[in-house]
Amino acid sequence: MASGKVENFADIARNTQHKLSPAPPAGLKSIFDACRRIYPNQPNPLQVTAVVKYWLGGPDPLDYVSMYNNLGSVENGIPPHWHYVSFGLSDLHGDGRVHETNTDGVSGFGFELTFRLKRESWDKTPPTWPATVLQSLARYVFQSENTFVPGDHVSWHVALDSGESRIQHMLMAEDPQLGSIHTLHGRLAFMQIVGVCAEELEAAQQWNGPGVLQLLRKVPVAGGPWLVTNMQRGETVFELEPSLQDALSLGIETEGSNLSGVSAKCYWDDIDYPASCTRSSSPHSIRSTLSSLQEQQARLSQKDEEEIKATLRRGLKDIPLLPPIKSPASCQVVESEPLELHQTKALEGVHVKFNHESGSLLPLTLQGRLKHGRHFTFKNILGDIAITFVSEGIDGAFVDKDGPYAAHGPWLQVLIPSDFLNELIDDLEEVPRLQPEDLPKTYRWPERQFALTILPEQV
Repeated sequence: MASGKVENFADIARNTQHKLSPAPPAGLKSIFDACRRIYPNQPNPLQVTAVVKYWLGGPDPLDYVSMYNNLGSVENGIPPHWHYVSFGLSDLHGDGRVHETNTDGVSGFGFELTFRLKRESWDKTPPTWPATVLQSLARYVFQSENTFVPGDHVSWHVALDSGESRIQHMLMAEDPQLGSIHTLHGRLAFMQIVGVCAEELEAAQQWNGPGVLQLLRKVPVAGGPWLVTNMQRGETVFELEPSLQDALSLGIETEGSNLSGVSAKCYWDDIDYPASCTRSSSPHSIRSTLSSLQEQQARLSQKDEEEIKATLRRGLKDIPLLPPIKSPASCQVVESEPLELHQTKALEGVHVKFNHESGSLLPLTLQGRLKHGRHFTFKNILGDIAITFVSEGIDGAFVDKDGPYAAHGPWLQVLIPSDFLNELIDDLEEVPRLQPEDLPKTYRWPERQFALTILPEQV
């Protein structure tokens, strides 16, 4: 992280004690004590620290990232590695400077991030690039207020160390040593980042994150019991152990996907598209529609936001570029919302639009979720628009076979009945393979009053 500097904990503790209070803040000390129990011989670890703290207007939400030298256990398939631990997603200070005072037994966001990086023979000191990754994830959490739980995954699309590695995405797991703790300001869990290949990310999307993590634990080179990330790994877990492909296929077939939502670039409107329209819309008309959508659609109410966040909480935060962090001073609280945001409007027909990356998840949505009687939500990272696809019989949906499309403010629900599902699966099977020159591409089902457009990434 460009704004960080490397210090050791003893210096930080002395500075904190001198400047802020007669003792280190209770939340910070609780995390350090948890680390001290694992690393009794490393009382003074190197730390990457934010030069200007977030609560003083700095850009980095994490006050510190500690870096420990873990000797591992070669006989148990655990290589020597660097162990990174964040300080700042939980409540370090307890005085409201960053997090609201605990009222539900949870400290701050309820977790801190960790990362285990295989130590290479040439490493004399821990690389600092993992601290940059942790800060980027922390910005996303502060911006979106979405939290991570074991099994979640993050699509990154570049090597985690910005090099040439195949390790370009992440799964989330419980840290095998730190687990969870209770502090003076509430409980928190330590959520470990696990670097994975694109094929392993896709497996987690099609099946589930916990299942893929269990496969990684079986192969020491791919992670082993403690899920240590090896940036030099050039083969997927399925190439290293081909028999695991059968376990994956069986899981997908029998269980489907447990991924219930993603953050995406998505849009919708209820403009009536004539059946005689051509299969593909022009880029100009698509861009014109998109530019007006943000103005036409109201903001999500707090109740709707909470419902969608609950849906996303067990699913992926799938954003290739994390949104910029807002400073505390720029955040505004809406005291009241228009009555119409709490009313549901039935729609005759809808046109939904996704960027290509988000649209590539549509086969997963249909095959892995709706075909198993479940639902799936796309939440726009650029605004308050949300699109939820539901299958028949979903409790709490405000759509049914007589009214398959309905909007609650900018939140759209689309019912895909069983007699339409297989047709949709066949028609959209090609979406992940579309090339940039194929876009935008629109699919239309006039008899259903339904249209879907895949947009170029730059729109």
